[in-house]
Amino acid sequence: MKSFNGRIAALTGGGTGMGRELVRQLVAEGCSVAMCDVSGANMAETKRLCEVDGVPQGVRITAHIADVSDEAQVLGFRDAAVRAHETDRLHLLFNNAGIGGGSSIVTSSREEWERTFNVNWYGVYYNTRAYLPLLLKADEAHIVNTSSINGFWACLMPGVSQSAYSAAKFAVKGFTESMITDLRNTAPHIKASIVMPGHIGTDIAINTRRVLTGSDSDEMSPAEIATARNMLASMAPAMANASDSDVQHAMLEFGKRFKETAPTSAAQAAKIILDGVKADRWRILVGDDAEAIDARVRSDPEAAYNLDFLQGFGSYIAPDSGQS
Repeated sequence: MKSFNGRIAALTGGGTGMGRELVRQLVAEGCSVAMCDVSGANMAETKRLCEVDGVPQGVRITAHIADVSDEAQVLGFRDAAVRAHETDRLHLLFNNAGIGGGSSIVTSSREEWERTFNVNWYGVYYNTRAYLPLLLKADEAHIVNTSSINGFWACLMPGVSQSAYSAAKFAVKGFTESMITDLRNTAPHIKASIVMPGHIGTDIAINTRRVLTGSDSDEMSPAEIATARNMLASMAPAMANASDSDVQHAMLEFGKRFKETAPTSAAQAAKIILDGVKADRWRILVGDDAEAIDARVRSDPEAAYNLDFLQGFGSYIAPDSGQS
């Protein structure tokens, strides 16, 4: 698919981050987009930014509230998109929505672990199932699934677990790779790509907590503070004795710095993804850090989880230590 002009795309997680930038760039290239998110306000801002950029004639942008971990809501999103865009076919599906959380199968609650896994894995599976009949009717189509570097390397940094997120992203990677052969055999006009971003400048660290708690408040519960203190102490030992207010402040700063210090912006990431789709690449690494970690894991997979493996990588920054 060398051009997105005149095409129709469905995209999850369109309210912020890479999802927002994908919508903006697709629209700019003449592609109509149906997006979903759990935040109507965030999607309204995405649509406003598209209008500021300039929406080409005939291009439609629609926003739909949907929790991608709930199949009934995903089907509602699909049906609403079909009605809004007056179509029975789809050319592009971007399974982009995702959250963090559920870091440890030992210390995280089962509810948080499964919530994180369900958004990141079942969101991809449910939307692929839901939109497949529309993709089959298109002249050509492309499914773009967002995994992560944590889809080939299940680690974040020494002392910090990354259990639910990594498990889901590995599932997304395996599912997408299996579809390459499956679609070639059964629906050769549909292609599939796996996207594996490194550290991208998004609000995922902030949005994750809002999704998991169902609240826009920055006030953390005692249980959240205890979990955060343990995580921060693994990166900056002095945080073990920090006050509750200092822990809460540090987590807010962590979220801000995660976005502000990222080596790749959301807009840059979106361009890399769309260029990869146009080039018919099934494996799209996003960011120099993703390229470097991928190469290092492949060169010595047995060492991938040794404590010294992260030496030389500065993508993830502890909010209070000033160290990479």
